Amino acid sequence: MTYDVSAIIASDAFHKAQNTLRDTHDLFVDQIIELTEIPAPPFKEDQKAKTYAQMFSELGLEDVHLDEVGNVLGVRRGGGNGQMIAVAAHLDTVFPEGTVCTVRREGTKLFAPGVGDDTRGLAAVLAFIRALDAAGIETEQDFLFIGDVGEEGLGDLRGIRHVFTEGNYRDQIAGFITIDGLEPEEVTTVAIGSLRYRVTFMGPGGHSLSNFGRVNPAYALGTLLTGMASFDVPDTPRTAFCASTFGGGTSINAIPEQVWAEIDLRSEDQGELNKLDAALRALVEQATVRENGRADTSDGAITAKITQIGNRPAGSTASDSKIVQASLTALAHFGFAQTTGASSTDANIPMSLGIPAICLGSGGTGGGAHTLDEWIDVEAEQSLRGLYVGLATLLGTAGAANV
Repeated sequence: MTYDVSAIIASDAFHKAQNTLRDTHDLFVDQIIELTEIPAPPFKEDQKAKTYAQMFSELGLEDVHLDEVGNVLGVRRGGGNGQMIAVAAHLDTVFPEGTVCTVRREGTKLFAPGVGDDTRGLAAVLAFIRALDAAGIETEQDFLFIGDVGEEGLGDLRGIRHVFTEGNYRDQIAGFITIDGLEPEEVTTVAIGSLRYRVTFMGPGGHSLSNFGRVNPAYALGTLLTGMASFDVPDTPRTAFCASTFGGGTSINAIPEQVWAEIDLRSEDQGELNKLDAALRALVEQATVRENGRADTSDGAITAKITQIGNRPAGSTASDSKIVQASLTALAHFGFAQTTGASSTDANIPMSLGIPAICLGSGGTGGGAHTLDEWIDVEAEQSLRGLYVGLATLLGTAGAANV
């Protein structure tokens, strides 16, 4: 049994797996195209999930099923020691229902919304399974392969959150790798936590002239936004805040009865995130009190409601952990830089629970993520180098029994 990535890469079995990745690269590209052209807007991933489940079944995974929230799961048995390494890519994209997802191909470049984020990751997971099977590689730990829902935006990591808090395998997962993004040089080992809120101020409303002097929720919102601009947050650990979207009011000549703003708070450190959260809540209270003290409340006072619309916990994976060292060794072997970084991905959930986890790019290059002009380059040599890193990382984490 070996977890030595260099020894694994040097083995005949790994070379056979590499040959399989190379020989089936055209199939890999075809599956990127097939999966990209199945829409998976937020909270509506079911059509893509059914196709992905069929692909898992065709590859011979065990216990292939869709769970209660729509994740696709399948198991590749290893040494049977009861522990699992979970490997995931997310099914959803950021694009709303009705977005045209037809792939346009120009040479080795593929253009379509969602083609890189994260459809290439989904196809990479399939490629890893094919290569492991073709090479007859047995692993010490079982693999739990996942196509998960709800990674993007207001999905709030609901798919992986379910896997680790309510899923059938939650007590068996010893490590987690999410295949997300392209260039693998920067391994995500720090989870940027975020809290997202809709803050709503409400009041009696009224005519802009006849009821002039009455409390106005828009002014309370203005006080909140001005106060936020004065928040002092540290550069290290990296911490940030943003007032992002706004709404309310009914007419140019009416005092609004309701106004709202959506707010994003982020930090690499959960403690700093908690401080920022407390500061926001205190400021909402201050803005409410100030407006009620400024103007007439005889027909009703300003009230405020804070509604949480997102909660991604912060966390980290130790740099000396097996899963991180496996990825860095694989990167070095295949000529990539070895760096670690911070991001907000599916790995946030296991990191916050103390389970070793990373996010790793699947290879190739691209651009325009989260835009209608998203593209990836599937030129074989660069694409395959990234896939080799991914496969070696998987094996260095789960252990190879017969190499």
